[in-house]
Amino acid sequence: MTTGPADSGNIFDRVHGLTEQGVPVAVATVVFGSALGRKLLILPGARDGSLGSPGLDDDVEALARQMLHDERSGVRVFTDQDGEQVDVFIDVFPPPPGLLIFGAVHVAQALVALARPLGYRITVVDARQTLATPERFPDVDDLIVAWPDDAFRQLTVAPSTDIAILTHDPKFDEPALIGALATPARYIGAVGSRSTNADRRERLLNSGVAPEDLKRVHGPIGLDIGGQTPEEMAISILAEMIAARHGRAGGPLTGSKGPIHGEQP
Repeated sequence: MTTGPADSGNIFDRVHGLTEQGVPVAVATVVFGSALGRKLLILPGARDGSLGSPGLDDDVEALARQMLHDERSGVRVFTDQDGEQVDVFIDVFPPPPGLLIFGAVHVAQALVALARPLGYRITVVDARQTLATPERFPDVDDLIVAWPDDAFRQLTVAPSTDIAILTHDPKFDEPALIGALATPARYIGAVGSRSTNADRRERLLNSGVAPEDLKRVHGPIGLDIGGQTPEEMAISILAEMIAARHGRAGGPLTGSKGPIHGEQP
């Protein structure tokens, strides 16, 4: 859907309502050029408003969708139909990130506590009723007592979802990995030593999982910070998820090159 100029008076009311529903949207505003102040609202599968010409709208929409995927706002420079420069501020409102945890273990409890302030929508899955209880996980959005195959039939996994498999049990973590690899999840991590992960990869390859798919798996899960306690291990896992979210390697900032703390180049 494409319409005329978006109504600046209510556009952010619409954005607020959409983001409350978890709908990803972006707002593009001309901040330099003859169409100063014009806005374009980019919605899933549609757009509303215009920045002055269909060609410019197409160019801005394409970039806005990529920026929405990358979760980055900023000013970008375009050229309008008359060859004039147009500066457009693209403000993105991605859906809240999802965190899907398999294994209601102590590390999962610590991971939930750390991820909650970051705005994650959190789901914990475990087939063991004695572990997957509201008393042990009072702050999750969903608590599912099920085996991985059954759980995935109940779940919607988005590209903004991070998956942590923390079980240490092949009969649980391997089906969880196979299910996770069938989703567009941004991050998939599996707990275990290097040898455990190597053995698991070999079994999954023998079961028909493609080598390219297994490259998506972070295993052993987390960054190398020497974590020992559940809380330290959770910090390691969450740090790797954040690094993956922003396309970073996760190494120390000392001696690194390029922008830091989300700065644009």
